Amino acid sequence: MFAYGRSNFTWNGTLRELQGSWTERRGPAMTASASSSSGLEVLLSALQSGGDVESTLNILNVLDELLSAGTDRRIHYMISKGGSEALLIALVNAGRSFSPNYTILLPLLHLLAKVGHRDRRIGMKAEEAGAVLLTLNLLRHNAQHSSRAAACLWAIQVFCSSVSTANLIGANHGLDVIYGLIPQYSTKHPHTIKAAIDAFAALLCTKANVSSVVSKGYVSGLLRLYEDWHSKGSEHVAIRHGLLRCLHKVTHSTAGRQAVLCQGGIRLLYETTQTCLLSKGLESLVELSVQLMRKCLPKIPLPLTSDQSAYTFPLPGGPHAVPETDAEPDESSDESDDDDDAEDKPEADYDDDLETDLNKLRLRPDPDRPKELLPQYSRLCPELSHDFQELDLSSEPDESSTASSSSSSDEEAVRLNSFPFRCSRRDRRRSTAHSDSETEAKGHTAAVGQLEARDFHSHSSLLSTSPHFRTVVREARGKAPTGQRGDEQDDEEVDAEESHHRTMIDKLLERHGACIPHHDPKLYRAAAAKTISIPGFSILAFPDFWGHLPPPGHEPMAPRKPNIQRQKVFEDVRRFLNADDIIDQVVFDLEDSSLQCPSDSLRFFSKFECGNLRKAVQVRRYEYDLILNADANCNQHTQWFYFEVSNMVADVPYRFNVINCEKSNSQFNYGMQPVLYSVREALEGRPHWLRTGTEICYFRNHFCPARGRKRTTFYTLTFTITFKHNEDVCYMAYHYPHTYSALKAHLKVLQKSVDPAKVFFQQQNLCGTLAGNWCPVVTITACPASRGWRDMHQLRNRPCIVLTGRVHPGESNASWMMKGTLEFLCSSDPVAQSLREAFVFKLIPMLNPDGVINGTNRCDLNSEDLNRQWSKPDPVLSPTIYHAKGFLYYLNSIGRIPLVFCDYHGHSRKKNVFLYGCSLKETLWQSGSVVNTAGLKEDPGYRTIPKTLDRLAPAFSFNSCNYLVEKSRSATARVVVWREMGVLRSYTMESTHNGCDQGIYKGLQIGTRELQEMGVKFCHSLLSLTKDTKALYSRRINYIDVDHNVLDHKSHNCFEDDEPPCVEEIEYSTDCPTLKGTDLDSDVNSNMASSDEEDEGDEGNRRARHGRGSVGQLQQSSTKSRLFPHPMRQVSSEALSEKRNCVSINGQIIS
Repeated sequence: MFAYGRSNFTWNGTLRELQGSWTERRGPAMTASASSSSGLEVLLSALQSGGDVESTLNILNVLDELLSAGTDRRIHYMISKGGSEALLIALVNAGRSFSPNYTILLPLLHLLAKVGHRDRRIGMKAEEAGAVLLTLNLLRHNAQHSSRAAACLWAIQVFCSSVSTANLIGANHGLDVIYGLIPQYSTKHPHTIKAAIDAFAALLCTKANVSSVVSKGYVSGLLRLYEDWHSKGSEHVAIRHGLLRCLHKVTHSTAGRQAVLCQGGIRLLYETTQTCLLSKGLESLVELSVQLMRKCLPKIPLPLTSDQSAYTFPLPGGPHAVPETDAEPDESSDESDDDDDAEDKPEADYDDDLETDLNKLRLRPDPDRPKELLPQYSRLCPELSHDFQELDLSSEPDESSTASSSSSSDEEAVRLNSFPFRCSRRDRRRSTAHSDSETEAKGHTAAVGQLEARDFHSHSSLLSTSPHFRTVVREARGKAPTGQRGDEQDDEEVDAEESHHRTMIDKLLERHGACIPHHDPKLYRAAAAKTISIPGFSILAFPDFWGHLPPPGHEPMAPRKPNIQRQKVFEDVRRFLNADDIIDQVVFDLEDSSLQCPSDSLRFFSKFECGNLRKAVQVRRYEYDLILNADANCNQHTQWFYFEVSNMVADVPYRFNVINCEKSNSQFNYGMQPVLYSVREALEGRPHWLRTGTEICYFRNHFCPARGRKRTTFYTLTFTITFKHNEDVCYMAYHYPHTYSALKAHLKVLQKSVDPAKVFFQQQNLCGTLAGNWCPVVTITACPASRGWRDMHQLRNRPCIVLTGRVHPGESNASWMMKGTLEFLCSSDPVAQSLREAFVFKLIPMLNPDGVINGTNRCDLNSEDLNRQWSKPDPVLSPTIYHAKGFLYYLNSIGRIPLVFCDYHGHSRKKNVFLYGCSLKETLWQSGSVVNTAGLKEDPGYRTIPKTLDRLAPAFSFNSCNYLVEKSRSATARVVVWREMGVLRSYTMESTHNGCDQGIYKGLQIGTRELQEMGVKFCHSLLSLTKDTKALYSRRINYIDVDHNVLDHKSHNCFEDDEPPCVEEIEYSTDCPTLKGTDLDSDVNSNMASSDEEDEGDEGNRRARHGRGSVGQLQQSSTKSRLFPHPMRQVSSEALSEKRNCVSINGQIIS
């Protein structure tokens, strides 16, 4: 019947052979149709019109043979030509007869299952053709015939891709019919049983069907079926997998999860999973069971009285006059932290988020304030008004030092005191719970003296001989002035402390001699005494007081133990199943200072600067749940933690679970570890924050908000720590802490360290914060060689570099980079000297002091992200941003637009260090804008610093940088400074909390040494912006401390910087695994083979058996044809065996 005389098999060639019989029966019209249409269309038309059995089977045979070879492209081509509709019409025509011919129906149903699985609209098409209920009726009538029932079930399965179709089947009792076909364990007809389970799972794609299944009690039946097949049918993995898929679909609804829970489903799944763990071949069952248990664990509210933060602050309300900038005498010990735009949000849908409005990208908006307010910021440019008289007094170094490094001249102090901001600030302080009336300096000196012996919370065994010595400092807030005195008063306080009777801490310092570069514990204590916090902190954390040294070596990323998350989930499930074994005792509560914890429990504490731990609950003997405090005045942003733990037993693994994390993924899944500081180790000469912890993973848990917050998803960070010493006092943190008081003390040390004849270092106060702390701004540049006109002119025309940081309190790595920048710029390094001679540096190290002090993660006390306030900052609620922007406006107004603006940040989800910049053209290109960019001019200089850093800094990744302007970040510092101030090189510098995946630091976690180095390298990169770059490099480049390998460092491809999916599923997905098309094809083929065997047994036709064997040898595809009776398959297969891998349809080759 078939002829294949050409080199390639063609459908038209087949049609010419077949056309004779059709022409005889249908006349010339059919001939015309065949000549004017493609071969495929003729075949489909003939199939719909319905001929004799032989012709129909021949057409189905040709279609199946062609579609079984090659790829899915052939099937999709057939679908595009109306193949699904043709098959459905043929099915309806064949199935409507009083006595259906299953010789045709079976091949039709099998081919329809294969094609329909690739057709997204097959359900709707089946409804329109009337094939849905017809197939369901065929199933009812053939429930006892396994091969026919299986064919109907696969068709129903593909029809359920449409929700309306699934509902139609459910409404016509299809669920009952199919559920009745799923028996207890049986060795008969496994393919039909699996087909019934898969069809039942497919029907559960709708809420109505799920509700029906739950109401009819089928959930209990599914669980018993799974238990029976698990205990008896260990070899039938596919059937057990299908039953788990049904349970997954059912548990999409709350009622379904409740039904599984009430019927003992979690215990059943847990017990069966434990036996499955013994066999590697059952991994798919284990993973599906674990996800199902996680989904069905009951939601447990966090054990809190309120979702609101434990820290509340009364915000100023009502109309307010615009506050002026800092009206107090500057304090060189006051700290400033930098704010930056930590662009942590998922980076999908970039194209939709990109700014495409050319006017918004090109045109500068009007200033947000009158120009008359800008002159107040002139005081923040002291290098323009300073007369440098000390240059003529080289014989009087003391006076020179006083003149060049004091935080403010007397004249400026008088002028600053004239501003009214002091009064409004004092009024706000008076409204806080922790502030009292101001007292004299004498009273404050006494209070500081009392602080000395009571600075630490739990260090009894280390700091005294009394084993139960626990001290709580009397509040010094009312006796301490609110940070308004100048440096001279600070020095008097320090002198008074030193003259005071020797205390325990003084003896401790003498005995152990803490010696940390650029750190003075006494200065830190003095700075901390004046720091204002919401709860009125009166305890110092030992690491902040004592100081930190980087460990001698690098710390590699922690390897992830295989299936560690699964192990932790099993422990959590056992916690639910065996509730009697759980201690469940609160051992620390930030809101309950009277709480007494058991003598054998760990002791926790977090009521100190930067601390964050709200509650600790002992779960088991060596396991604790930890709950973090939300940002002040709000109920979210939980990520940062920093707390003290003591009373531990050495060499015992303790498990800690931070149970109210909010981000959907974390670097803790990719090798990151928390940091730990041991007091005992520090006293033995090893004052290090160390990466620590094993069995670390981060995954979604079953906790929910305490009072019905909309956010219902929490994640657990779990890690295990084995302490080295008994009765040690340790501190644990998300990342290396860096406090506001540390910044203040650091600036004072730097001020004293610089050579005033060479370095102009002046610290001033930008403004007061909501709580009444000062936000410092630092000016660093080189002193002029003389007071001559030329030298003074050069000084006052140096371009400005503006650096800010720590706008997000939880990004302490930003402060460590800023620390490196500050120390380098104040050093005697020749490159630093060159930079000071070329630029004037304006640094605001900490834009969010209040957030840092009170241990928040993202926001200020106003519960707002300050890095989303730059467009129109509120002068009362966001004073640091308002005045930082005002200062930039002022620089712009006097023609000193910053050459570079960079905001230091930390990134919680990526590795390496990288920059975000702004480019008009790149944004338009990436967004696919229709704007013709050929005529747009843009200086490519915004790439200079990233390219230089890529060669200089081993932690830097150029390929992780981008320069796109997103709508969602239009109010960030980077974008606003670029758009409104016209700063070409406006950046956010993002540093990982984890480590690097490229360069010489690949596989290593980043430490404070590397972070400070990054701050230094950023300064080095600024050399590329000097006017005489070549001369400067030839004079200074030899002093840059990098070797040839680092200079030649190149970043990896940008796609490698983004993390791959976690090796274990973080979420317990609402979507269970779907069947693949190849799996369905395999099931269909296997079913037809078994059907053939039944037929052969009935007929006893040995010749037919031989023909079927030859077909088996010819067909090698996973979707090989099994649709037709074996004699017909033999004929067509012999004809197709030569040229089946390259098929031409009217000249179009489809493989």
